[in-house]
Amino acid sequence: MNNASHHLFDDTVVIPGLGKQLGLDLGIAANIADAKRPGAYFSAPEIDLSIYDRIILMFSGGRDSIACLLRLLELGVPKSKIELWHHDVDGREGSTLMDWAFMADYNRKFAEAFGLPLYFSWLEGGFEGELNKENALSRPIKAEVPTTDGGIELLTLERDARRAKPASRLRFPQQGASLQTRWCSAMLKIDVARRAITAQDRLLNSKSLVVVGERREESSNRAKYFQFEQHAADCRNGKKGRHVDVWRTALEMESDEVWDIMRRHNVIAPVPYRLGWGRSSCMNCIFNGPRVWATLQHYFPESISPIAKYEDQFGTTISRNRINVIDLGNQAKPFEITDMEALEQARSREYHLPIFVPEGQKWVLPAGAFSGHDSGPT
Repeated sequence: MNNASHHLFDDTVVIPGLGKQLGLDLGIAANIADAKRPGAYFSAPEIDLSIYDRIILMFSGGRDSIACLLRLLELGVPKSKIELWHHDVDGREGSTLMDWAFMADYNRKFAEAFGLPLYFSWLEGGFEGELNKENALSRPIKAEVPTTDGGIELLTLERDARRAKPASRLRFPQQGASLQTRWCSAMLKIDVARRAITAQDRLLNSKSLVVVGERREESSNRAKYFQFEQHAADCRNGKKGRHVDVWRTALEMESDEVWDIMRRHNVIAPVPYRLGWGRSSCMNCIFNGPRVWATLQHYFPESISPIAKYEDQFGTTISRNRINVIDLGNQAKPFEITDMEALEQARSREYHLPIFVPEGQKWVLPAGAFSGHDSGPT
């Protein structure tokens, strides 16, 4: 395989193979409404939660995953059954290319505030490690799992060299619904979660519910998702007896409902929304629009210069219009950030702001609540 075709191998072989394992048609929405799939329900606003031994909430730290948690609590799910899983986009090996500096610690403080366990997982080397992969296998996956004595064990899930082939990435993922194009979601979230589930013996011969926070309102593709279905890691009828379902708890909620449930529970809006972002994905998300890149260039110039350098190095921009991120930002005016407390927090790795609205203060709708400046799949 020559160098020109190395970078295509993952997109044409590895990720489509992952899609087959996950039951996904990668060219369109992951789960289309008119598909005939046993046990799948297009609309399932309420389900019998009592049958599950545990509920695993894939927790990004954004408003939708928060809304999912609050909805579970309102439905009476005991906290003893809930655990939060967070995928570190940049990994734990030193990269700071993509995510908000405070995000990992925010999730820790959030879990502590609610008295819930939190387990981190990540692709070793994170986004940047996968981005720079050249004639090599993808790196191992790291996953924190609970131990029987109440501690946390870190698993290292190696790649099977007999089933995978060396390949090169050397380009950014690009905007699109297809996971072949938007490889960051496939490699850093979907595959990480699946491997973390299949690696844990504690999930065998029991029933687990995975909760994720997609909403129909977000895109025409997500509008087609099933709300309830079997997870890709499910093998309830096999020898392992691993029963795993997926429930998109917030799928039919609209933005005002998400903010309202946070208001009812007095949970302060996460920092990105306070700065003007419409979603809390990666700071340097590939779906950022010109105004977001302009804002990053104005307030966080050190964060986008490495992105622009990689674009030059690879000869491929994030934008399908072949415009680098700095020139994209120059096309628009940055947000006028007035929340100085949030701006200061955005520059710190340690999260030092409250999770709940302090006594005597009012809950405030953040600047980005209905700004339209979203960063995520379209």
